[in-house]
Amino acid sequence: MTGTSPLAPVAGRRPRAALAMQPGTASALLDARSLAALSQVCDLAPLPVLDDFTTDRARAVLADTELLVTGWGCPPLDAAALASAPRLRAVVHTAGSVRGHITDACWERGIEVSSAAAANALPVAEYTVAMILLSGKRVLERARAYRSERHRDDWLSTSPAVGNYGRTVGILSASLIGRRVIELLRPYDLRVLLHDPYVSDREAGELGVRPVGLGELFERSDVVSVHTPLLPATRGLVSRELLMAMRPDAVLLNTSRGAVVDQDALVDVLGLNRIRAVLDVTDPDTLPAGHPLWECENALITPHLAGSQGNEWQRLVDLAVGEAERWAAGDGFAHPVRRERLAFLA
Repeated sequence: MTGTSPLAPVAGRRPRAALAMQPGTASALLDARSLAALSQVCDLAPLPVLDDFTTDRARAVLADTELLVTGWGCPPLDAAALASAPRLRAVVHTAGSVRGHITDACWERGIEVSSAAAANALPVAEYTVAMILLSGKRVLERARAYRSERHRDDWLSTSPAVGNYGRTVGILSASLIGRRVIELLRPYDLRVLLHDPYVSDREAGELGVRPVGLGELFERSDVVSVHTPLLPATRGLVSRELLMAMRPDAVLLNTSRGAVVDQDALVDVLGLNRIRAVLDVTDPDTLPAGHPLWECENALITPHLAGSQGNEWQRLVDLAVGEAERWAAGDGFAHPVRRERLAFLA
């Protein structure tokens, strides 16, 4: 709709904009420099940020808001909220998924949506590649043994199973993050397989990977890295059968959603000491203190830290500012979210 609506941005005029997210999100993401950058391209409503669209202040701010800059904790933009925002034409999200606040009412209004998912994909991909390489060298296990034994092992007798030369990495889903992982793996001497039923053989060739079936991915890979979104069809996709089919000492690496993996089956298979696991996500995301996964010495569990944190949040904000600037100039978003693709996004 950019450039076609009488309420669309006009070149040379800063659109009215507002911030909608949890106050804690705003404190973490938006420092003085970021707010100044947004204010250069938008007529930004004064703080505090909107975290409840039902208040009198929120309705007053929304009344003339054309562009909403959202973040974690933004309330749903449902029909009632949109009724208070008759001029709203675009949403720029400073994080990845928009499922929590973009509703059918937004798409029916024709609101344009942008997401910083591309910016958030990079640290997840970096974490993934780091864990692939560390697991190949068995760094964490060998460091633990070194601390315990206080002497070096004989490096000339290192098992040929240790190392990253010629290892096979299986990517489960060519999602935004999956594709970034494939890109970052290119400099290494690794074979990369891909399972994604929505990617043609030709496209897989263009990505530089070999397409395989789901079973073959698990049977042939030294590391299987999970990047599929959690959908009804993918819940429990990584089944007991697939886990049992993995090579001895292979690694399951999950940075997607915990429920994509049959977690009870994973506990059982880890208990057999057949495979290893690196899990940045679990189901639930914070495991109960007594959960058996905590006792699996062959599982590395990290606290959902692969995504943007710390100084990486600035990358999200920089992308959002750029998107706001493009939209204000009438150029459209560089990172649009399409309704028809929403079901395939994490």
